[in-house]
Amino acid sequence: MIYLDNAATTKPDTGGLKAAEKYILENYFNPSALYADGYNVHRALKDAANNVLSVICNSAEYELIFTSGGTEADNTAVFGGGKRGNIVTTMGEHSAVFAAVNELKQRGLEVRFADLNADGSVNAESLLSLIDEKTSLVSVIHINNETGAVNDVVKLSAAVKLKNKFTLFHSDGIQAFGKIPFKITKDIDMYSVSAHKIGGLKGCGALIKKKNIKIKPLIYGGGQQNGMRSGTENVFAIKNFEYCAIKRYAELTENFKKVSAVKSVFVKRLDNKLFKFISSENVSPYILCVGAYGVRGETILHEANDNGLLIGTGSACSSNDKKRYSRIILACGIGETIADGILRLSFSPENTVEEAERAAEILNRIVANRKKVME
Repeated sequence: MIYLDNAATTKPDTGGLKAAEKYILENYFNPSALYADGYNVHRALKDAANNVLSVICNSAEYELIFTSGGTEADNTAVFGGGKRGNIVTTMGEHSAVFAAVNELKQRGLEVRFADLNADGSVNAESLLSLIDEKTSLVSVIHINNETGAVNDVVKLSAAVKLKNKFTLFHSDGIQAFGKIPFKITKDIDMYSVSAHKIGGLKGCGALIKKKNIKIKPLIYGGGQQNGMRSGTENVFAIKNFEYCAIKRYAELTENFKKVSAVKSVFVKRLDNKLFKFISSENVSPYILCVGAYGVRGETILHEANDNGLLIGTGSACSSNDKKRYSRIILACGIGETIADGILRLSFSPENTVEEAERAAEILNRIVANRKKVME
């Protein structure tokens, strides 16, 4: 089997599972318990938070709220930061942000959507034109989860603050964390991350936020995590996340080069007479979006599955959406004919050049054969 749907989820890292194992078999105590064993687990959680923070930001200025995943982290930022006036975001956001801001719209807040460029990145001029003195929150995805387009959130956040210094800036960094060289800068107030995109476990993520930013929690109860996210913490998943984050950042440069090489081979082998490349050259090496000419993406996905190749047709989190065409792809200006044939290939450091060659061969054959049948 060749697995090229790593943007949906990654294979759990066995080292991470082993490192966290004791927190489910031995040190299983409630971190809120007052006895020594519980306190020791609480200390282990604090260490995990500090270690995750250390790879991406200055832990003296930022804090971390562990969540059930990237969706909860995004929701916490949107509902916590979008308090008044208007919210500005992009047409290229993950559904965790897009659906959340639309819920706020139903509650009476004004939501403004910036246009996309052809590769799925936000049009900076469009974004900045929407910000005024009443903008409470701007949310811009760091790496588009369907096209791989990279938004320069460092530059954009600085420009947002020049227009309104009181506006909070949030970025969904779920496809960027542990994959591209990046550090959170002073103009980024909140940043969402997820464990299972970097070899960790599903059901664990975090919202990184400035310590001086005051937002309301989504979940109330026992007051865990300084009252920001009630509920007994998933210590096993959090310690696993800690291990994976440290490992990914230690290997970040090496992995970036390896994935870039694998993707480059795939791009060269894929027949551009059969596929239109949606992703530009200036995108994350971990994601590639293409559209098949005249063949439905879902049809290709199932036939590829039969041939031992697992790929996606877009965001896995949007697979329950009954709309035929991707909202993000249409916002890129792609017509419905190509939008119907969209495929997302997403790579990991575990993928090989040989797998890339074989995958391209499988997809070329499937589309070529389908087109012959239709002729």
